[in-house]
Amino acid sequence: MSKRILIVDDSSMMRKMLTKVLTAKGGHTIVGEARNGVEALELYKTLKPDLITMDITMGEMDGLSAAKLILDYDSDAHILFLSNLDKEKYGDDVENIGAIGFVNKHKAQDIIDVINE
Repeated sequence: MSKRILIVDDSSMMRKMLTKVLTAKGGHTIVGEARNGVEALELYKTLKPDLITMDITMGEMDGLSAAKLILDYDSDAHILFLSNLDKEKYGDDVENIGAIGFVNKHKAQDIIDVINE
């Protein structure tokens, strides 16, 4: 089933790559893009996406802080962290926040598999 997705990443190149993977390979719709956690929170409130892909390290507001605020606003929000950072270091934080998962952002098939579950 196609999902409406908000992509949150400070890298424009990564946002473009994720858009391509999620639309062409995953059959999903990208409803918006944010460069940081502040933009993510604002866009979540207006767009009401089915899912957010969230980077961890970003300027202005990081992904962990943004995810907490989004989940405080809507406890039913679905957030998937995509990062190259060490899962061992951030995995517990991601789980404690209530995100649906943590995937390496360069593993396209893993991203699609988690979203489709």
